[in-house]
Amino acid sequence: MPIARLGHENETTPYRPDIDGLRAISILLVVGYHAQPWLVPGGFIGVDIFFVISGFLITRIILSQVKIRTFSPMDFYSRRIRRIFPALIVVLAVTYLIGWFVLLPDGFSMLGESIAAGVAFVSNLFQLRQASYFAPDATENPLLHLWSLGIEEQSTFSGH
Repeated sequence: MPIARLGHENETTPYRPDIDGLRAISILLVVGYHAQPWLVPGGFIGVDIFFVISGFLITRIILSQVKIRTFSPMDFYSRRIRRIFPALIVVLAVTYLIGWFVLLPDGFSMLGESIAAGVAFVSNLFQLRQASYFAPDATENPLLHLWSLGIEEQSTFSGH
């Protein structure tokens, strides 16, 4: 049986090409929505699809490891950090550097707060205090997309 390759899978769960297909559909929906909202007006549903996939895969991993008595929360979060943090650090560092050159002091200060919230996986709570996700000025927030990491980590941590 082939080993899983993407996302939350690990050596205890078999690869599911159908899940990769659902991922592709959800990505196309979100990209389509952001590129041409009038063409894909409900494309943001791709985010919901991605959350369902993520929840399914995380639950499957945890339950399979619990079943064979190999689950360790420390190992689980260690794998997540090793997978998520390299890309997150690059995104945050590049955004910080660009912000250093193009933002005025108030905007740069706000960017710093957004970066801190992203690192702490509470970007969704930080963004909630800001403008609505669908507000016109939301397109000017380079880290708006990090809200989904906050949701995912908080729901994983809470067991839901």
